Amino acid sequence: MLPGRFHRALWLWPALATLLVTGVQLDRAPLWRDELATWSAASRPLGDLLRLIGTIDAVNGPYYLLMRGWLAVAGDSVIALRLPSALAMAGAAALTTVLGARVVGRRAGLLGGLLFAVLPSTSRYGQEARPYALVTLLAVLATLLLCRALDRSRWARWLGYAVAVAGVGLANLFAVSLVVGHAFAALGDRRAGVRVRWAVAVGGAVLVLVPLAVLGRSQQGRQLDWVGRPGPAALLGLPGSVVQAGMVGGLLVGLAAVGVATRGRRGVLLGLTVLLPALLLFGAGQVTPLFVPRYLLFVVPFGALLAAATLAPLRPAAALAIVLVAGLLGVPEQAALRRTHESPRSAPVDYPAATRIIAAHRQPGDGIVYLPRDGWAFLDLATAYYLRADRPRDVLLAEDQVRRADFWATECAEPAACLATVDRLWLLAWGEHPDPLAQLPESRAAPLHARFHPTRTWTVPGLTVTLLSRPPPAR
Repeated sequence: MLPGRFHRALWLWPALATLLVTGVQLDRAPLWRDELATWSAASRPLGDLLRLIGTIDAVNGPYYLLMRGWLAVAGDSVIALRLPSALAMAGAAALTTVLGARVVGRRAGLLGGLLFAVLPSTSRYGQEARPYALVTLLAVLATLLLCRALDRSRWARWLGYAVAVAGVGLANLFAVSLVVGHAFAALGDRRAGVRVRWAVAVGGAVLVLVPLAVLGRSQQGRQLDWVGRPGPAALLGLPGSVVQAGMVGGLLVGLAAVGVATRGRRGVLLGLTVLLPALLLFGAGQVTPLFVPRYLLFVVPFGALLAAATLAPLRPAAALAIVLVAGLLGVPEQAALRRTHESPRSAPVDYPAATRIIAAHRQPGDGIVYLPRDGWAFLDLATAYYLRADRPRDVLLAEDQVRRADFWATECAEPAACLATVDRLWLLAWGEHPDPLAQLPESRAAPLHARFHPTRTWTVPGLTVTLLSRPPPAR
């Protein structure tokens, strides 16, 4: 009886393993900048969220809408923000096992699901309040639905596939490149009806995504202005970047290459599902700012299945030992990502520590200023999240993020007048500086120097906190 239940519930074990691994210290690493953007967007009233999507980050708009509904039910603690990603990764592991059982055999499916569970990338993005885990889940689901539609080409099955592909694109537009790999399976089918139905399904999904793609393209220059053009080294380092550990990425690629070579047509098709999106991302990155390795996270389950196809002919103990070795090789990165989500891991940014200092020494009537206010540091969002209503008054604020319908605030044009309203002032600065006032632009530094002097400075990883006060009146 037990073996039969185990046989039917094969997908359960990788799902539980993934949930266990991603759940360990789920809330230990501070929210990082992208997660603060998720919180800022998803916590806004619906009308304000829709205005934000029309201004910037439209490509993540569907995810923000989903998270808005989730936060209304679960709250906005760090665990609540990250739990959907952990659950999505567990679901991706389960579906990877099911897909593997169908395509490369039950043993390979189980090994692929377990291998996926122990990869550092699974924990990294399973512990992040961003859409990448959801994209991975939907990509595996779409591929599984494609296999079912190819087995029995009924319109209902193709409709399910089309919905899944549209879901992939709504979660991450670039991930629609998955269908390029799917094309070789569908168009290689000798049945003309299959090719037509696949084209109709993909075409329908693309039509759904066109408005989002047009809006996202208009915002690309502002949203991805930090992305550079990739060189050959970036392409060679892509496995390690995506998997989040160079040695683990190299092992996965080596095993997957053997799987492609030994599993015939199915191995080649799985390999194309991994290789073609990677080449497309690299090629597109030569002409437009798009090369962000985490955009390729959705191909990792297919690489894990190819690697598992190599391991499946081995004795079970030997195969599981190699999966364990892959997990052990990733232990240093697993530990590091639980300390910080910043890159490199050696440069953490400890927003909670900085805000605890402010909370411990704050007095009624205190003000606060931020350095920098523009860019992607999101110091004001971090203060708003960790201190809530107890944060000092933002004395230079002229127009906040909600009114601007983006993630940044506008500061007052006359800083001297705005600073005159407080006697004690906090300066929260990006980076660790012995003299943070020296980092301020002259338009902000001059009125600060004229009215305040530093009372005390603290440094925490990645941030500097300075308390300034008015000098006592001359006698």
